[in-house]
Amino acid sequence: MHLKQEKVVVKNLFKIFGPKGRQALPMLENGLSKEEIYQKTGLTVGVQDASFTVYEGEIFVIMGLSGSGKSTLVRMLNRLITPTAGSVIVEGKDIAKMPHDELVQFRLHNMSMVFQSFALMPHLTVLENTAFGLKLAGIPEDQRNIRAKEALDQVGLSGWEDASPSQLSGGMQQRVGLARALAVDPEIMLMDEAFSALDPLIRAEMQDELLELQQRHQRTIIFISHDLDEALRIGDRIAIMQDGVVVQVGSADEILRAPANDYVKSFFKSVDPTSILTTRDIVLNNHPTLIVTHGRNISAAQAYLSNSDRDYCYLLTPDKKLLGVVSTESLRDVAELESDSSTLADAYLPDVKTIDPDDVLTDIQPVVASSPCPVPVVNKDGRFMGVVSKSRFLRILHKPEQILNSVEEEIHV
Repeated sequence: MHLKQEKVVVKNLFKIFGPKGRQALPMLENGLSKEEIYQKTGLTVGVQDASFTVYEGEIFVIMGLSGSGKSTLVRMLNRLITPTAGSVIVEGKDIAKMPHDELVQFRLHNMSMVFQSFALMPHLTVLENTAFGLKLAGIPEDQRNIRAKEALDQVGLSGWEDASPSQLSGGMQQRVGLARALAVDPEIMLMDEAFSALDPLIRAEMQDELLELQQRHQRTIIFISHDLDEALRIGDRIAIMQDGVVVQVGSADEILRAPANDYVKSFFKSVDPTSILTTRDIVLNNHPTLIVTHGRNISAAQAYLSNSDRDYCYLLTPDKKLLGVVSTESLRDVAELESDSSTLADAYLPDVKTIDPDDVLTDIQPVVASSPCPVPVVNKDGRFMGVVSKSRFLRILHKPEQILNSVEEEIHV
């Protein structure tokens, strides 16, 4: 089994703003709230005891309401803000304790940042803005221009190298900011509300651009957002922050299944579960199946189906590959022919579609709605995993928590 490679490990990270911030640490350990600490000391708790791991090649979204500490947290990852306590481990090195010269080189070569404000220098051309980080890293001009042009090409801005930032739209300016980060070819990209200043349509285009780039290069991306739709669209996993605390980390469906508290639940209350959950989440394997051997005949299948008190049976090979689906009616119709040459295959229902366990529920809805029988779920190896019925699907629309947590027997309607 392939294990995920840890890329960024955050351990017990704190940021307390104000002189002698460390004096608030024992107060936090004793259970005082950030409001109580501020009243007693004038110190502001920005981030409290944050711990999480980001894996290589994933898009890890940190989200929360304004003032939740997410931007403070991401700036501690490259030490634009110095942590009060804790560690940020990247490939065995603690950024929180890294000497200044080494930190500068680390930022120049290993970790880039894209800000909400485009942060372009108006007196430089698009190419010069894109190559700026490479210039700081001491890369010769001809080499940095080549890399900058390649980065601009990646974000669809070839031909704009000589333009000034004032000639670009907001979306184009943000593409330059993204290209500047890409030109360094970083292992890790930090993106702080990078698309939130853009119009909704341009924001969606930039999200698509980021996902396309990620498909090609598989960088490790830590993305700050306050927009749940954005987090769901681009994030492999999501960390939710509340009052400086990371209250939950998980995939969207993991958080939807078991929100850590009412604050997290409030984020997800408007989410359509069918846009997140997959077939695997609602598949049931308690419908009748029959392994087809030479000894199986139509009457035996009829008796088996009658005893199971179900209308449909799923016929499988000994290694669980789906052969077809029969019903009480299709078996009866073939049996009434009274032909010695009739086989179980003659009773298979025509045009039964299958669905994949990783299909999102919104994608399988038309198949489930139009199928005469509960839809068989078949994995990429062709193995039968169970079925999804109309009644099962309808219940997920109305009571997702009940469906996700239940192991009740499915009643075929």
